[in-house]
Amino acid sequence: MSNNEELDRATGNTSIKRLYFRFGVFGAAVPLVFFVIWAITTSVLQLSSEIGLVLGAVIGLTLGLLMSKSKWADYAQGLFDGLAQPVGVIAMVAWFYAGMFAQVLQVGGLVEGLVWVGGITGLTGGLFVALTFLLASVFSTAVGTGYGTTVAFCTLMFPAGVAVEADPVMMFAAILAGAVFGDNLAPVSDTTIVSATTQDADVPGVVRSRFKYAIVAAVPSVILFAIFGGGGGLANVDQAAITSMIDETNPSGLVMLAPFALVLILALSGHHLITSLTWGIISAIPLIIILNLGTFGDIIRFNPESDAVVEGALIEGISGYVNMAILILLIVAAAHLLRLGGTMDAITKGLIKWIGKSVRKAEVAMWAIVGLLNSAITINTAAEIAAAPFVKELGEKYKIHRYRRANMLDAVTSALGYIFPWGAPVLLGYSTIQTMQGTYEWLPIVNPTEVFPFVFQGWILVIVMLIAALTGWGLRFEGKNGEELREPPQDE
Repeated sequence: MSNNEELDRATGNTSIKRLYFRFGVFGAAVPLVFFVIWAITTSVLQLSSEIGLVLGAVIGLTLGLLMSKSKWADYAQGLFDGLAQPVGVIAMVAWFYAGMFAQVLQVGGLVEGLVWVGGITGLTGGLFVALTFLLASVFSTAVGTGYGTTVAFCTLMFPAGVAVEADPVMMFAAILAGAVFGDNLAPVSDTTIVSATTQDADVPGVVRSRFKYAIVAAVPSVILFAIFGGGGGLANVDQAAITSMIDETNPSGLVMLAPFALVLILALSGHHLITSLTWGIISAIPLIIILNLGTFGDIIRFNPESDAVVEGALIEGISGYVNMAILILLIVAAAHLLRLGGTMDAITKGLIKWIGKSVRKAEVAMWAIVGLLNSAITINTAAEIAAAPFVKELGEKYKIHRYRRANMLDAVTSALGYIFPWGAPVLLGYSTIQTMQGTYEWLPIVNPTEVFPFVFQGWILVIVMLIAALTGWGLRFEGKNGEELREPPQDE
């Protein structure tokens, strides 16, 4: 080995083009397959957690090393090449900024402001459920976190809805459905970021192109929640309890809609997502302090007595995504090993043989792959990352536009992530409602198996995307310069 090769090897400035595994291309799939099995098993046993999934990914990559017929040093270098891919790093940094922005808005009282809007309307029963869906959709679109929306609205809106004769199951379903809407559409959502970056697409363009799918699903969802959301209520809840609950909220937090609007305008007008989020954070902090919505210590403070030392909204926004950031890097690396081991080519060739020249079959295959991985992996972003390479390979083969690929990837992921009873956000909402029963003893518990058939936004969105794949509605092809075309480009 030459001195230059030794230097490259020492500094990591070399890339592996091909790896060989025991059992051929199936051996290369061991890291990702083990991770999927680990995710399913821990989910069924209700032991799923982000850090637990990180451990599963690490064990899977270690098993891949043992399966390698190539030099272990080459396997390690291939792994590091995968870890260094821009898609994982870009998504990770974007999550940190999005998390900080979401936490700052919550410090400013945006949740309380939205709940106050619901409280003063005087709506009850099904209309309150429909309003909850709309408010959850607005909030999740604003802050870009379906998980945060689930926690916030199960804490505040769920007890209020049950108290005003809303059906408890439908209330929980409406909250999850609103989380689906924002997770799918928000420019600062982790699934939006991943779906765009993995398909080499810009976030503003992706959001503009997917709006029609989200709205087509949202309109019937509102109607269904309004029709079937009533008939609940509790006889032992008096008006004083309801009044006290509403009095705990106030409209001052609605001013936080201004930074949210600024982020949307900047992102949709073509500014980089990091730029848009930075201006959102910078504009929100002075409003919080000047209007006395919170203190600077709520944003960031130093506490030598705590384990974290640094506390506040900014650090919470980052820490909330640290485990997921590690996970995305490991899954991206596992997907890279699929390419190096030839698994990706083998699967793609098999699908292409079935698909033939049919673009419709190609899109149905994308829909099915994304759906299958989301049914197995409990965290929607992790499932999206696992499915993204297959969607990109097929999409590029059939010259399907990157916006369309990102929309197919994100819509199915966002929808199914909030439907399955073993899904992380569903279990998170269930846990939150159990916690709230300590405050409101009369509050009923809704089990995940009860709610999943009624997450209308999720189910309808999945069906909408399948219809889009079968009929070609919204299909655009990609020209040589990335432009959208209605007809396939002619090969030169």
